[in-house]
Amino acid sequence: MFDQLQPVRLSVRAAEEVKKIMQTKNIPEGYGLRIGVRGGHGCGGAQLIIGFDKQKDSDLAYIVNDITIYVDKKHTMYVIGKEVDWVDGEVERGFTFV
Repeated sequence: MFDQLQPVRLSVRAAEEVKKIMQTKNIPEGYGLRIGVRGGHGCGGAQLIIGFDKQKDSDLAYIVNDITIYVDKKHTMYVIGKEVDWVDGEVERGFTFV
């Protein structure tokens, strides 16, 4: 089931990179892009994470730029309003959260 509200966005560059990874790394059918948090205790605070995963019972599912995104209901408040971008520069390369 897919929810209509989308708490997180993907930039065009990030969406292109996700699609490229899904094709070149043979991400299995039924997997989507998981966006969530890890940690949240102590000085470091919560760290935003991104990866590929199957949908779980506690997930909300969204379609963003033709990509299925899974966010655990408990993590929604941490990702709401964020945008995933792709940086490919001289110093830094990878997904970032804006």
